[in-house]
Amino acid sequence: MAQAMTTIANKPAWVDISSADAEKSRNFYSKLFGWQVEVNPDPRYGGYGLARTGGKDAAGIGPKMDPNSPTAWNLYIGTDDIEGLARSVQTAGGTVAMAPFDVGDQGRMAVFQDPSGAYISAWQGTRMGGFQTNAPNSFGWAELNARGVEKALPFYQQVFGWGTRQSEMGEGQPPYIEFLLDGQSIAGAWEMNQMVPAEVPSYWQVYFTVEDVDA
Repeated sequence: MAQAMTTIANKPAWVDISSADAEKSRNFYSKLFGWQVEVNPDPRYGGYGLARTGGKDAAGIGPKMDPNSPTAWNLYIGTDDIEGLARSVQTAGGTVAMAPFDVGDQGRMAVFQDPSGAYISAWQGTRMGGFQTNAPNSFGWAELNARGVEKALPFYQQVFGWGTRQSEMGEGQPPYIEFLLDGQSIAGAWEMNQMVPAEVPSYWQVYFTVEDVDA
């Protein structure tokens, strides 16, 4: 895994996919983005693969820890105090789904659930700090699709200190909310489209920047 980087507190720091078939996912994204994926042989990491583009850490690909959970991309927010963050989550009306724990000697992570039901993770790095690149074929944006987005906004404002900016999207469309940190737009949120099947819960969607989206 990567050497230490400076964790950017309260901003997206990492993304990974928890897959029902990690090998198939590695093959797919390697072909799609040109990623070079190296699986850590240490059993502590459970077959976790580190994806690189241009020699820089871009994302993770690993098997699901819970066989009942769906294959999904996970968003991690950087923190310098993951224990304090977990307490803030509870104070703000969220749930600590997985309390902070060590990931080998790479850092500590936790998994939270916001009041709308969406899961979001946190990362406090030691040896592994997070993203090393913002070049094409790496993380570009994250967006909360929420059932009852108004329940989630105060949570993120309180836990991460995010401000908000709202833009109207036209007749019949919910407004789009940008999350801001120090005036910089770092993520988005809006009400989930009514056409999405009712069984789909609130979730964070991950986007990757590419040079040619049509290709």
